[in-house]
Amino acid sequence: MRQALGIFRLLVAALEVVAIIGNFQYVLGFRFFATTNFFSYFTVQSALAAVITLAIAGWFALRRPRDPAWLGILRTMVTVYVLVSGLVFGLIVAQASTRDYRVDVPWSDTLLHFVVPALAVVAWTTDAVLAVNPPVPWSTVGWVLVYPSLWLAYTLLRGSDIGWYPYFFLDEAQVGGLLGVALYCALVLGIFVCLTAALVAVNRALWRMARDRRARIRETPDRRVPRVESPVSQR
Repeated sequence: MRQALGIFRLLVAALEVVAIIGNFQYVLGFRFFATTNFFSYFTVQSALAAVITLAIAGWFALRRPRDPAWLGILRTMVTVYVLVSGLVFGLIVAQASTRDYRVDVPWSDTLLHFVVPALAVVAWTTDAVLAVNPPVPWSTVGWVLVYPSLWLAYTLLRGSDIGWYPYFFLDEAQVGGLLGVALYCALVLGIFVCLTAALVAVNRALWRMARDRRARIRETPDRRVPRVESPVSQR
């Protein structure tokens, strides 16, 4: 099972690479394309983090009987990051119709924002069901905010300097001022916390169920009746 899980993790990482390359080639055709802007998107950065994390996780699954505890924490956080990327992209697409601008969804965006996040959740859930690895600690809920908070600070400072923001809700001109930006940021950070808490709760619940099931199996006596040969057959 670990071998199959390792191969699946590596395949998802490879698919993520295909999605990133495809998306990069797609935006090359934009008139005002800038490489720095492309790699400033949270989606792209979280996708790169997913590639690295899944590649490491694939190696551990192929080479070790279980993953280290730190990898479970990291994979949980990265899974949340790609999930939020998909949710935010869906929000942007939904908002497009009300703001009179067009948002195309090429195949690379479909992979990047919907397909790969779904597969990442499948890979993460498989770990939780097998319960081979240590349970994810509750402290992960706090750690998950570190990277998004740093990214927000960098993006807002950079945006105020160059006049470009990767997402509309970070531009005060589009959301009614700084208060609108603050409310959207609080909403997104709240989504990070809620999703992480949900994943940690599911992971720990499944881990306890698997632990109790293994304990019951160990405690169940062997009820098979031993075979006793008759005196006649022993002659």
